[in-house]
Amino acid sequence: METEFLFYLAIFFTSILYSSVGHGGASGYLAIMALFAIDPIYMRASALTLNMFVAGISFFHFYRGGHFRLKLLLPFIALSIPMSFIGARLDVNPYTYKIILGIFLLIAVIRMLFFTKSEKEAKPIYLPLALVFGAVLGFFSGMIGIGGGIILSPLLLLMGWATIKETAAISAIFIFLNSASGILGVIAKGFEPISSIYILIVLGIIGSIIGSQLGQKRLTPRYLMYMLSFVLLFASFKLFYFA
Repeated sequence: METEFLFYLAIFFTSILYSSVGHGGASGYLAIMALFAIDPIYMRASALTLNMFVAGISFFHFYRGGHFRLKLLLPFIALSIPMSFIGARLDVNPYTYKIILGIFLLIAVIRMLFFTKSEKEAKPIYLPLALVFGAVLGFFSGMIGIGGGIILSPLLLLMGWATIKETAAISAIFIFLNSASGILGVIAKGFEPISSIYILIVLGIIGSIIGSQLGQKRLTPRYLMYMLSFVLLFASFKLFYFA
């Protein structure tokens, strides 16, 4: 019973942390499930389900705050949704990808913390590059069971295509859509979430309401940058440890 309580508590606080920066938390949920020895057969479906609910609520709050730009989202989701479905259907050992992604996230954290200047107006995106990025993000996100926000967020910021709160809004809806597509792919392969998924969904929803309110109303862009850096740092260590 104590172990089960700690598991639920970890899921709850992870949803608060990730939703504050517009993420769903799949990388965190996967790490927690691995630590608590959840059968891997349930992990991807469970993480993607939680991801969808948490990211959806997070997007709602950032959207209400006026931080969403549809024109910025469309190039990324055009190819990411079908590629996420394809990636989720593959049985691929993602060891090499996880190591490369972990290194990329560490570099992104260092760049954002030490080399990012104060916020200025976002630059227009380069459409062909955004389409390619979206396809690649969708494919690998579906393959390892995440929504792709841990990759999209630093990409948007480092390319100068969005402000920190716009990044949170775009990442949240990107994660929601990719997770929904990924779930369909996982279910098509015969996988299903753990039996306690409904409890986890309730905890995730409550945590996301708290976290997204903090991110949208309480935290300044600088503190949001710190929060995002912490989330990415945690995700990178998780990728190295569980690769």
